[in-house]
Amino acid sequence: MPDYDKPPELYDGLRLHQNENTAGCSPRVIEALASLRPDQISTYPPYSRVVEKCASHFGVPSSRLALTNGLDEGIMAAAITFLKRADDGGIPEAIVPQPAFEIFEFDTAVVGGRTVRVSPRPDFRFPLPEVISAITGRTRLVFVTNPNNPTGTSADIEDVTQIARRLPPGGIVFVDEAYADFAGGRSFIPHLDGTRNVVVGRTFAKAFGLAGLRLGALVGVPEVLDTIRPAIGVYSVNVAAAVAVEAALEDRAFIRDYVRQVDESKALVYAACDRLGLQYWPSDANFVLLRVGPAAPRIVAEAAAKGIYLRDRSNEPGCAGCIRITTGIVEHTRRGLAVLEEVLCVAR
Repeated sequence: MPDYDKPPELYDGLRLHQNENTAGCSPRVIEALASLRPDQISTYPPYSRVVEKCASHFGVPSSRLALTNGLDEGIMAAAITFLKRADDGGIPEAIVPQPAFEIFEFDTAVVGGRTVRVSPRPDFRFPLPEVISAITGRTRLVFVTNPNNPTGTSADIEDVTQIARRLPPGGIVFVDEAYADFAGGRSFIPHLDGTRNVVVGRTFAKAFGLAGLRLGALVGVPEVLDTIRPAIGVYSVNVAAAVAVEAALEDRAFIRDYVRQVDESKALVYAACDRLGLQYWPSDANFVLLRVGPAAPRIVAEAAAKGIYLRDRSNEPGCAGCIRITTGIVEHTRRGLAVLEEVLCVAR
């Protein structure tokens, strides 16, 4: 498991390295948490109402949704379910287009599967032909992050459909839509009936600001989702998360305003990159990947010394010299860019 520099409690600056919601959560969430009764905390939580509300949010019936302790648990549950060792002793394979969320390879290794990496294109467009060429009779999982982390680029809905149609029996496409709330509502969820060997992962950590409470969701057709449910802990979603997400879903204005600020912040980053002569990739997520050159690790370290935490992605495939900056509250982005420009000028 990667070490993200140091424990959160040691940060005393602006966290623009983890793609968290820099606005925090809705005030309604705080009110809901404060209203929890002692008996709610001392007993196991009921889930029927929160499942219905979350399913309604995603536009699906409750039978097509499973709540998880963060999307990370959902990814692990899918790996446990589909990467079991075959009866003939063969090692099941998971295809991971690069660069990618580290958890995909980590979970694949933990359950005994083999990761098949697909190299990125120079422009980070989704490598559909290369992914299809990587499919074998042992392929059981294909991870597609849409929008992708760390690039912010997106695959087309048809890309996912074509991959799903070419998988051997028993294989699925796992579409990680952690950043879909920033992508104009584009999602594979409405297409699940037409391509039934796809599972969509969503999270309430990013746009909803609930990262610390750990709440994710898997969405899929019942015959696929029901095979994954046994790998999800019976009471893995705590009562605080269940109460909080109901309150968060009711505050649509908070989400709309935050998404608006993310869009404005991305425009500020693009403009700064144009002014400074830096390469960047237009993003459908709440962050921007930009190339600052060989001094990337030093730039990240010097920005941290000034209280601005950025993410060094220079060791990722195709990302030489790149850093990633979270785009959230506009004022936070302005502060981050001011420090970035300052340390860049020193580095040059």
